[in-house]
Amino acid sequence: MSIVDFEPVNKRSTAEMIADRLREAIMRGSLAPGSQLGEADLAARFEVSRGPIREAMQRLVSEGLLYSIRNRGIFVIELTIDDVIDIYRARTAIEGGALELILTSYRDRAEAALGPSVESMCAAAERGDPVGVSDADQAFHEALVECAGSPRLVRAARTLLIETRMCLGALQTTYPDLRDQAREHVDLRAAVAAGPPQRARALLVEHMEDAVQRLAGRSAV
Repeated sequence: MSIVDFEPVNKRSTAEMIADRLREAIMRGSLAPGSQLGEADLAARFEVSRGPIREAMQRLVSEGLLYSIRNRGIFVIELTIDDVIDIYRARTAIEGGALELILTSYRDRAEAALGPSVESMCAAAERGDPVGVSDADQAFHEALVECAGSPRLVRAARTLLIETRMCLGALQTTYPDLRDQAREHVDLRAAVAAGPPQRARALLVEHMEDAVQRLAGRSAV
């Protein structure tokens, strides 16, 4: 089949849009870990047929955000501490790779791109807004990967950042002072922008390890 034989398609299908909404709900906790998703209920809520719902859910199953149990249904993933360790291990590899590209060629770009999320995080911390801090935290790490100029790193980070956002609701309760969480990102941005490369690398690894230790400590309580 030549390329001229392909029929035009919509840029974004109904299933894609529904998948985006479900991802957001999982990320925000509106769909709680372990909750079951029903095709009929979601079809009624979205006012669509079951076909797009089924396709959207299968997309999220393939991404690891939902899982299927035969003869029981489809459920939102529940993250164990082993999952959290694995998520942050993978993030360290991906964001570390992005950092190397940034340190080689894109430090000025990164300094500018990371600025808005740092400012938002500091402002949210000052007003005692943990959700705002978590939103800015995620935006910071999304911007860090995007600054590397690698579409493949961005794609690899996508699901990990959604899973991370599921962790952030728990993580925010481990900081007695939200300003400490913001300060970590202020320091990391400064190191990425102009500090010695080894300091930027060390701060990124420490940041990831600190998050795992805090979440592990919380799960043990």
